[in-house]
Amino acid sequence: MYLTHENKIWLATGEERVYLDPAMANRHGLIAGATGTGKTVTLKVIAESFSEMGVPTFVADIKGDLTGMCVPGEENKHIRRSIDTMGIENFTYTSYPVRFFDVYGKWGHPVRTTVSEMGPELLARLLGLSEIQQGVLRILFRIADDQGLLLLDLKDLRAMIQHVGDNAGDYKLKYGNVASVTLGAIQRALLALEDAGGDVFFGEPALDLADWIDWDNDGRGVMNILECRELFQHPLLYSTFLLWMLSELYELLPEAGDLDQPKIAFFFDEAHLLFNDAPRALLEKIEQVVRLIRSKGVSVWFITQNPADVPESVLGQLGNRVQHALRAYTPNEQRALRYAARSFRANPAFDTETVLQELAVGEALVSVLDEKGVPTMVERAGILPPRSSMNMAQDSVVATVVGQSPLFAKYNQALDRESAFEIIAAQQEEEEAARAEAKAQELKEREEALKEKEKEWKLKSKSLSRTTSSSAKKRTTALSKATSSAMTSFGRELGKQIFRGLFGTFKN
Repeated sequence: MYLTHENKIWLATGEERVYLDPAMANRHGLIAGATGTGKTVTLKVIAESFSEMGVPTFVADIKGDLTGMCVPGEENKHIRRSIDTMGIENFTYTSYPVRFFDVYGKWGHPVRTTVSEMGPELLARLLGLSEIQQGVLRILFRIADDQGLLLLDLKDLRAMIQHVGDNAGDYKLKYGNVASVTLGAIQRALLALEDAGGDVFFGEPALDLADWIDWDNDGRGVMNILECRELFQHPLLYSTFLLWMLSELYELLPEAGDLDQPKIAFFFDEAHLLFNDAPRALLEKIEQVVRLIRSKGVSVWFITQNPADVPESVLGQLGNRVQHALRAYTPNEQRALRYAARSFRANPAFDTETVLQELAVGEALVSVLDEKGVPTMVERAGILPPRSSMNMAQDSVVATVVGQSPLFAKYNQALDRESAFEIIAAQQEEEEAARAEAKAQELKEREEALKEKEKEWKLKSKSLSRTTSSSAKKRTTALSKATSSAMTSFGRELGKQIFRGLFGTFKN
């Protein structure tokens, strides 16, 4: 049983039924509301409806409760009340085709990308680099690209940093100055990223987002669920990685124009993390991707607590909106409440700001785009119940789904092919071997020169010895004569002295 009507998604029921037009779904959407007000149920209903229409989806699962989409739902009083009050006929529980992914590889196929594919801008955000450091990182990437050096994982990037640092003088004229201090700062940022566990998703095989666009035997779109309970403990890693996925979708898909329904729907939970502390240049690119990706058939849905979490430049592109209850206890919350109320096309039947605080769990203010792309008046409505389980699937069930997936053989074995690290290491070995050989040759030449000098010294020594001997004899004869004469004279003088000295008077 399909929760659709005239090829439209039956999303909620108030005074009238609220239908989401799939042809307008690529104008993107917003699901907002305080914690515990029903955002997850809304996400599940929209994702399930897309799947039934043959639209694959990607969903980030923050709390783990979306794992239940691979298991049929179960009857409870809340769902039964919704079925009865909304007049849902022939409602049946069912499971959906699900593939699980996990950056850490524990509860899904490992998700990896390469350093080169992520690029310098997103990597700079991930590392928390300054503008100057980001410029140096761009130089590293450019040198690697020009020299055909693949940057697959972090050890490749570290090797590249060391290589550029050792040869900075050679690259200065072509690429610009690369200060050793800046390279050191990037190295330290890499260490911090590794300590946060960020090194696990750099490597191969890299995720091919074309694998997301798939269907089961019944033609239902596959739900690709990214398990984020551990990843979400590092918000910057989480938001940057999902932004990379969105940008990859943009690069992957060709222009499609206006379609009857999206090619794929992308749900970005805790969307405010995407914009926190993001530099202006990055925000502009996010805005550009969101604006242009709709022409490629991608429907992007941001899930957050308040519309104010999303920059106005992006919020203005979210035509379909589901706003659950908001609480306003502080002045900031009251301003956010007014902001959320003003983002809807007013309904004269009620005061939007007042109703926002009165909504029960499962209720929402809903406004969608009609067939002409015009936002409908906001309606107070109850969201339809999901058909899959609201509970977390057991670990054994998730493990079975992962093991039976056609992607298991492709992603669950890591690869480490030759890249920058191995190439630079080989170059260093060759250079060291060449230096060692040159040093050995130099030592050999010095030894041979020394031997030649020794031979020369020996020849000179023999000649000098003969000359010295002759001169010595002459000197000895002359010396002997002089000594003999001196001794004779000395003897006479000595005798005289003795006699004078002995008697006290001089005698001949």
